[in-house]
Parts: sequence; structure tokens; C-alpha cells
Amino acid sequence: MLECCSLRDGNVHSAHDWHAVMEPVLQRYAAHDIPKFFRGDAAFATPVLYERLEEADYSYAIRLKKNTILQSYITHRLTRPVGRPSKTKVKRFYEDFDYQAQSWGAPRRVIAKIEWHPDELFPRVGFIVTNMTGEPEDVTKFYNQRGKAEQYIKEGKYALNWTRLSCKRFCDNEVRLQMHALAYNMMAFLQAIDLPEPMTDWSLTSLQTKLIKIGARMVRHARTVTFQLAEVAVSAPMIKAILASIQRLRAPPICA
Repeated sequence: MLECCSLRDGNVHSAHDWHAVMEPVLQRYAAHDIPKFFRGDAAFATPVLYERLEEADYSYAIRLKKNTILQSYITHRLTRPVGRPSKTKVKRFYEDFDYQAQSWGAPRRVIAKIEWHPDELFPRVGFIVTNMTGEPEDVTKFYNQRGKAEQYIKEGKYALNWTRLSCKRFCDNEVRLQMHALAYNMMAFLQAIDLPEPMTDWSLTSLQTKLIKIGARMVRHARTVTFQLAEVAVSAPMIKAILASIQRLRAPPICA
């Protein structure tokens, strides 16, 4: 589900005014005694955000941009490993150390991932700042799940046209974006109900094109109106199962 979104100018930093987006979410879950996690790209690598997440008891993993000081900690990993290089497998190494930038009030844990890919002369290096205590490989896997979140964002862009904001005024486009966000959450809620088994793996695009935008013919009689739907994608039993799932979501009647 989409927690919050905000429209920003195209000429500002991608994490510009993050307080306005994140503070309502942090406050929403402040009273819940549940594990809380945050992951973000290098745009969110600011000490103010680290301190705010630590204050709110969040476990975080945020990407750091490379610099010469960070690379000095892993100099011994930047030379090609001994032995014949593999033509198919990636050689992957992790380093774990404490690091404090000039703008940080305290040192924090940094994890470095070094990958030697076949047919590449130099390694691929990435750094993550975190307050998580797990193994470096586990923390890196947690951060890499950002890719799954990117897929959800991509679905919103292509299935619901988040980026189609063609109004002349900025405030009008802000309203359109919030309407797109509401439509996205309604679609995500539809995914979360007990859908028939053939539909459990459908994306938002598939639900939109095969279920919501499906062609139908309305036949009107004296006392009834019948919708005739093609069963190419969604059969009659599947439609009945979806309606039954929606019916179960209704609150039970209140006794008089």
C-alpha cells in the first residue's frame, strides 16, 4: 500500500522536503509496538534523517555515495582475487566497519559490497549505512529489496498513469497525483482480498485490463438488466468468487 506521496518541482533534489512526506508516516506508526524498517537510496543519506529514524526506533539501511575515505577501508578488496577468474559466476565480498563523516554527530556502521563480474576489469562497489545488527549479507539483501518496491512504483506509473499530470497549475497536478494514489491503493486493496487462485499473481495492469476495463454488453429487459461479459480472461466462477470476497468484507448488521 502507498503510505504517502508528494509532488515536487523537477529542479530540486529527489529527497527535497522529506519531512513533509515521512513525518505523517512516522507519527502514524509511533504508537504501534511492531518492528519498523526503512530503506532508501543515496538521496536520503543525510544525518538529520538518521537521527530522526533512530529517535523513532526504526532499523534502516540507506545507500551511501562512494568517496575516497570509504574506499580506503576496502583497499585490500579492490585488487582482483587470486586464481583464474570465472566466466559465469560473480565473486562477491563484504566488508563491515564503523565510519563517521564530518557532518555526522556519531560513527555509524557501514557495509561495503564488492562484486567482481566476469569480463569486467574493475569491481562494482556499493556502500550502505545502517543501524541493523545482522550479518552484512543479510543487511544487503534487505536493502536490495528496494528493487521490489521500484516494481510497485513502476506499476503505478504504467497502470494508473501517475506521471500524467498535464494541468497548468502546480496545485492542480498535486490533486491529480493524490487521486492517482487513491486509485492505486484501491487496486492494491483489491489484490489483497481473497482472489481466485488463477488471479493471485496478477499485476495491477492485468487486473485493470482483464477485470476492470473488460468489455461488456448490457441487455435491458422489462424487469432486469443483464451484463454480458466475455469469458476470455475472467470466467463466471471467478467473477462470483470476487463478488463473494467483497461481500465478506462488509460489516455484519447491527442488532436492533
